[in-house]
Amino acid sequence: MFVLGLQGSPRAKGNTTTLLSAFLDEVRKRGGRVVTLDATKMKVLPCLGCGTCERKGYCPQDDDMQAAYPLLRKADLTVLATPIYFYGATAQMKAFIDRSQALWSRKYALDLEDPGRKWRKGFLLAVGATKGKNLFDGTILTARYFFDAVGAGFEGTLGYRHLDKAGDILKHPTALAEAGEKAGELAAPLLKRKKVLFACRENACRSQMAAAFTRQLAGDRFEVESAGSAPTREINPVMEEVMAEKGVDMAYLKPCAISELPDDWRPDAVVSMGCEVACPTFPGADTEDWDLPDPSKESMDFMRNVRDQVEKRVEDFILK
Repeated sequence: MFVLGLQGSPRAKGNTTTLLSAFLDEVRKRGGRVVTLDATKMKVLPCLGCGTCERKGYCPQDDDMQAAYPLLRKADLTVLATPIYFYGATAQMKAFIDRSQALWSRKYALDLEDPGRKWRKGFLLAVGATKGKNLFDGTILTARYFFDAVGAGFEGTLGYRHLDKAGDILKHPTALAEAGEKAGELAAPLLKRKKVLFACRENACRSQMAAAFTRQLAGDRFEVESAGSAPTREINPVMEEVMAEKGVDMAYLKPCAISELPDDWRPDAVVSMGCEVACPTFPGADTEDWDLPDPSKESMDFMRNVRDQVEKRVEDFILK
């Protein structure tokens, strides 16, 4: 399970940071993997409204969002945490949110679906200084549309009022405990999933397709990784194109070496795509070889044929 925390407070060690930490610490304690992005320390240029993402599916601006997009796609759970400034998120977090337009465009302008979209969850943590009745309304609405853009179902909000000075959250009678409880509630079903590694040589075609189809069809039951024994630098563009014909979005994926998988991640099953890959040994893991031909240097029709074989294999695999 992978959780992405988005921190939007410009105040170091402030109430928002403490609340988010309580949430993420509970995820770690239960065995989840966590990455935190601090929007206040990132170089995030404002959206230019140039329309490039709606035409091409990518934002052309060269900044830290280019590293954030793959994490947003990989996350099983994304947690947005922000203090309330003028009934909204901070400027730094709002810039981050605005740049999610690139992901929105891939779904709604280009009609491509992120394989994790059906199963990914999103949650909002918010802290405000006043007691206003509508203090969180604007931020909740923004969060709903942000999570839709990044492909996550909005699972709700924990919002706390009248917390102004740094450290006030520590005096709140329930906030940190509630954050931990909510983290446990959201993490529990994701941590029960069967872990599967799809492996091939380059991790540029077959294993990427297998991981995508599995995540799309049964991401609620399988935690998926794909990796290669000798990965290339980029995924195969022909593979990306034929998957797009199926409406499956393969954007922001990078080949990964088997040796680069997290040290504490142990698959329950290892599926190799063909005999040219030497699969690593994972004690206790079920293994199988699908013996699929390598389409990396073949025609588009050949790639389509392998794609369809992979899809059928995945459909059979998830029914076992």
